[in-house]
Amino acid sequence: MPHGPREQAWITGRHPRPLNEGRSRNMQANRRTDTRPEMRLRAALHQRGYRFRKDLRLDLGGTRVRPDIVFTRKRIAVFVDGCFWHLCPLHGRKPKVNDWYWGPKLQRTVERDRAATAALTAAGWNVVRLWEHVSLEAAVEEVERAMADSAAIRPYQ
Repeated sequence: MPHGPREQAWITGRHPRPLNEGRSRNMQANRRTDTRPEMRLRAALHQRGYRFRKDLRLDLGGTRVRPDIVFTRKRIAVFVDGCFWHLCPLHGRKPKVNDWYWGPKLQRTVERDRAATAALTAAGWNVVRLWEHVSLEAAVEEVERAMADSAAIRPYQ
């Protein structure tokens, strides 16, 4: 009987089996884009008149980066990082179950974040990284501070 890709990953030991079907559905529901903190920030920026691109892929000499929010003319890339997935120093924690899988996976995410920031900076971009737990007001202020530091693009009036 042929196995699907999930079952094959379990059989070969590449991925752990989920603890239960509820946990499996929960993990499958995690989104790469359009997370609640990201959508709230986009709505607040848009309401203030800023226009931007979302989830725009940037090819930077062999490195592909997908910032959550991109101000192309200002060359500002904004990332809204989840506390679990990006190992927030305040709220991030490594799972105790299946650490053999999650430890390296989460560490790769942190390393990928560093590489993306370095590639963007080397290409002349201003990078803003925000944790999901940062208040909306503080996040908007941080983005506006980066906008003020860059050249002159003004919100639509």
